[in-house]
Amino acid sequence: MDKKRIVLCTSSGCLEYAPERYKNMGIEFLRICVFYGEPEKEYLEGLDLDPWHFFEYERTVKDPKNHLPHTSIPSRQLITDKFDELVERGYEEAFIITLSTGLGIMHDFVEGIAKEYEDKIKIYVIDTKITCFCEGMIAVKAQELVDKGVDTETILKELDWQIKHTYFLGVCGSLDYLIYNGRLRGGKAFMGKLLKVSPALHFSEDGHIESFASAIGIAKSSVIIANKVKELIGDRDEKDYCLFHIYTGEGSDKPLTVAEEAIGLKPNHEAVIASPVTGCHTGPEMAGYGLVLKRKEDEPLE
Repeated sequence: MDKKRIVLCTSSGCLEYAPERYKNMGIEFLRICVFYGEPEKEYLEGLDLDPWHFFEYERTVKDPKNHLPHTSIPSRQLITDKFDELVERGYEEAFIITLSTGLGIMHDFVEGIAKEYEDKIKIYVIDTKITCFCEGMIAVKAQELVDKGVDTETILKELDWQIKHTYFLGVCGSLDYLIYNGRLRGGKAFMGKLLKVSPALHFSEDGHIESFASAIGIAKSSVIIANKVKELIGDRDEKDYCLFHIYTGEGSDKPLTVAEEAIGLKPNHEAVIASPVTGCHTGPEMAGYGLVLKRKEDEPLE
């Protein structure tokens, strides 16, 4: 494959919060803005935003309902400037890995602008239907395939397979931010807070985050998602999957560790702190799993 190609990830896909080996792969970014603080300031995800500071702010801010962090997508000008830069640098193809369309308009906005560049550079905008480091791992897969010189058609098929076999499962110790942001409403919100319900969350096939089970307390919900992860892994060898914690700061993933000891489950990848973009909606008491299955030779691509 002689074409000059590049991989970009929206926000940061947590790649800049992940182990060092992911930071020098050549993946570039279209960064989402995060607004928070007193007074409120604007930060660029993965560039000048410290996720530890962000989640500590969520934990300690007084009256969080009236001081909610929020996000915005990059401006049209920033995106066109980046596309113009790619053209000037001689790239002929770009794979842009985006967070789920179920979480906002980023994918559709970028795709609309990309169509204006069809006579200059071929841009593939790929909806991962997920977020955080799970999104980042799909960008990593794309970069590995580009580095190997795999043809574009096969790359797109491989990424489609990977998206269908990448999972996020999480729990929230507090429903406050889910309620404040309108993710949980009405009677469910009232009864959830009254009974101290902790929902078990995952991404649906169409990329929306939703509750698939619930229990009283985060400990019991953690057992639910740990068992679900074990079910998804099935009889796969450890080399055929990647399992890691996604968490919102020191100690937030302790319930997962306790659940793992109880059912015999063990991550095989370092934990990665959650994206503040996600934390704007979930709050600071979220912990979960990222599970990335690796396609085996006997598993069909299509």
